[in-house]
Amino acid sequence: MNRVLLACALVLLGLGVRTARAGDQPAPDHTAPSYDMKAQALLDLQTVQKKFVDLTNAIPDDKMTWRPSADARSFAEVMLHVAGERYGILGMMGAQAPDGFNGKTIEKSTTDRAKIVAELNNSWEFARKTIEGMSNADFARLLPKLGPQANAGDVVYILVADAHEHLGQAIAYARENGVIPPWTVEAKKAAEKKAEEK
Repeated sequence: MNRVLLACALVLLGLGVRTARAGDQPAPDHTAPSYDMKAQALLDLQTVQKKFVDLTNAIPDDKMTWRPSADARSFAEVMLHVAGERYGILGMMGAQAPDGFNGKTIEKSTTDRAKIVAELNNSWEFARKTIEGMSNADFARLLPKLGPQANAGDVVYILVADAHEHLGQAIAYARENGVIPPWTVEAKKAAEKKAEEK
């Protein structure tokens, strides 16, 4: 009888250990993804692109070279950095920057507003076409040089996160110089108009 109880206890203990180990690792999820990273990334990047251009157009000419400290980028350099990083980040998954692009010199290449906007627009078109040209399989393509589980979708995610980081930086630069972002001005006007209509 004791041997039977001991055997049952050992079996139950073994099942408990096996269950605990299985619980440590969730079962693979084979359901279809519910999030379309391609469409969402493009929408997000397009919105941020418009804000970069609108903010660049709102900054006075004499503030294009303003920087918060001697070791920080100027407003113009931040915007050109954004344009250049689009090529560099997407290059991590093999996208080829246009001929003549030099990532080492773009930031200091101009302080002319029209040229900065052109660089933003050109690099946005490059990013848009690159991402639009990706299939779902491309998003899942592993990039071992970036990490054991890294894939091309991670690169697009990095691009989105980087854009938001620099948009926040540019907004802070603008506000430090008394420039309210144009979309904030528009939202305030819309809210005031709505309040008047009540």
